[in-house]
Amino acid sequence: MTSKIFKISAILIFISLALAQQNSPDAVELVRLKFGGGSDWYNGPTELPNLAKFVLENAGINAIATGKYVEPLDEEIFNYPFIFMTGHGNCSFSRAEAEKISRYLRAGGFLFVNDDYGLNTAFRRELKKIFPDKELIELPFDNELYHCFYDFPNGLPKIHEHDGKPAQGFGIFIDGRLALFYDYESDIADGWDDPDVHGDTPDKRETALKMGTNLLVYVLTH
Repeated sequence: MTSKIFKISAILIFISLALAQQNSPDAVELVRLKFGGGSDWYNGPTELPNLAKFVLENAGINAIATGKYVEPLDEEIFNYPFIFMTGHGNCSFSRAEAEKISRYLRAGGFLFVNDDYGLNTAFRRELKKIFPDKELIELPFDNELYHCFYDFPNGLPKIHEHDGKPAQGFGIFIDGRLALFYDYESDIADGWDDPDVHGDTPDKRETALKMGTNLLVYVLTH
């Protein structure tokens, strides 16, 4: 227990130093990716604000979420260490957009992609535009992402039923750093929504928010 407390304290100190180096030293802003193809990239407006509130109260990370979004070609995309992508169904990136996202990720950015059901086929297709030379790799249960703040010994938690398949977490690594994380058959972001949106139990919501905390801790310490 003592070693775990020491580890968490060290992480929080590191995060504080990382935030102090950003343009906005008081907070890290969580933003969405607006993308083409017809999917509802904007759904779940309470998700990021609830995650920001949870990480502040439970991990001491001063995060904010104001509903801001960025588009792939926006130059300000490089101002945000954490970008969130979600939706149902189709998504589409132009060649220029794919190249910009690739530049953002190679420059140290992080993209969390939440399959809100039905996004899988289109996302995997479009990912080949971003990284023609890379493949999604399923993260083993002992990957740092699942243990960097809260422990998830069985990997990505299952939050929503979808097709009843096991939850899987996939990643794209750049020079050993996880730059993109894709959750499939889990839908952890829906677990961040207000309780009355999906009717999730308090335990399910807490689990989803804890997994979101790990994502943010990982981003801010890498």
